[in-house]
Amino acid sequence: MNTVNHLLEKIDRAKALDFGDIFNKSIELFKKVWVQGLVILLLTIAFMIPFYIIMYLPLIAMGVLDPESLQQGSEPNMAILIPFYLFMIVFAFFAMIISFGLKAAFFRICKIKDLNESGTDDYFYFFKKPYLGKTIKLAAITFLISLIATLLCFFPIIYAMVPIALINVIYAFNPDMEPQDIVKVGFKLGNKKWLITFGLIFIAGLLSQIVGMIMCFIGVFVTASFAYIPLYYIYKDSVGFNEQHVIDEIGTSIE
Repeated sequence: MNTVNHLLEKIDRAKALDFGDIFNKSIELFKKVWVQGLVILLLTIAFMIPFYIIMYLPLIAMGVLDPESLQQGSEPNMAILIPFYLFMIVFAFFAMIISFGLKAAFFRICKIKDLNESGTDDYFYFFKKPYLGKTIKLAAITFLISLIATLLCFFPIIYAMVPIALINVIYAFNPDMEPQDIVKVGFKLGNKKWLITFGLIFIAGLLSQIVGMIMCFIGVFVTASFAYIPLYYIYKDSVGFNEQHVIDEIGTSIE
């Protein structure tokens, strides 16, 4: 049985998840990985800064040196603003690639810490060969899905945010699968566990923001990664890891 069908069958047979159990386990794991989560966030910001400078510096310079160039009479100068908006789309795509790869690395670190495995905190694991091309493809697919869902107004993006988040986790633990198969499994798991996943994302994200603001606002940088950890347990409790797949297959062949 190939990996894709095996994962789909595991999802079909997955037990009901317990909201409180996952939430409590997420808190315990957060205590082990908050430093790595902070590093992921800081790396994301660091990679974003050059893009912000490239995007906004020309507009700021033109606004200071020649304010009239930004307008044609009383109307904005679209000859300048249209390229700016196009660059914003390109910027959003690159931001998606960076965020997607770093989050996948964070989930991998969560597994190492949770199961006490040997391994390093390799934050750039999914930006190296042979995974860089796949990271870009999956980021492009999720970016396109997000863009289409956004253009279709509010409710489609609410639905799509769950499978998109799970695609990131599935990639972290099945990086050798084809991108289209990872997306297929992500939507399968997202449909199966949509409500509890959405609830955990919402509550964990809200709690991380509240606690972060209580910690003089700068604490948001520390607590932000807590919002991702429930996704790790949703995958672990619904699908499991590759080692478990191998054991299952051996048991089946023996029977």
